[in-house]
Amino acid sequence: MLLSPRHKFLFVHIAKTGGTSVRDALERVRWSDPWYWLMWPCHRLSHLAGHRLGTKFPRHAKAIAAQEMLPRDLYDALFKFAFVRNPWDLQVSSFHHIRRERPHYMQGHEDFDSFLRWKLDPERPYQFHLDTSIERQSDYVIDLHGNLIVDFVGRYERLHEDFAVACERIGIPCPELPHRRQATDRKKDYRSYYSDQTAALVAGHFAADVERFGYSFDPPGGG
Repeated sequence: MLLSPRHKFLFVHIAKTGGTSVRDALERVRWSDPWYWLMWPCHRLSHLAGHRLGTKFPRHAKAIAAQEMLPRDLYDALFKFAFVRNPWDLQVSSFHHIRRERPHYMQGHEDFDSFLRWKLDPERPYQFHLDTSIERQSDYVIDLHGNLIVDFVGRYERLHEDFAVACERIGIPCPELPHRRQATDRKKDYRSYYSDQTAALVAGHFAADVERFGYSFDPPGGG
């Protein structure tokens, strides 16, 4: 989550949706925010204390956390936005990220099919580093009653265009999105990773995202 009191925006960072590029681009904007220089030492103290001080929002905090923690007039005045991604594509991206960066978390499930089945097994013990991409994206942008509490939900599939829309709404020049490295061994078409059974598994687990954001396994136009 990224907050700028001066520019009056709140970015809700959902994992694996291009959020790191968005954060990096907007961090440069925050340097001109006087509040940034007050928040920075608080962030560092929180980090050094193992985040026991509660002086910052977690990187992947949900919008409802900010709604509950911030003064209501401040929250309401902020332009609040997030990016989402096709759930089937997101799970392929998560698989490659974990295999590349944290292979010990795979617990011997080296291929996508077995890893996905194990990952989405409701009997599997909770593991935070896997469960950031198990959580439903819609949960990041709604309140306890299911109401949308952000002002704009962009799409990873049109990241540059929607980021430009967000910047226009904030009222800042649109900074260039830095290029983030991609997994070199991933196939371009996420659909090639799935069987009918595993595609249905994702459809069931992320049914709320599919319904709210209108995603499907086969997007319009077949691409």
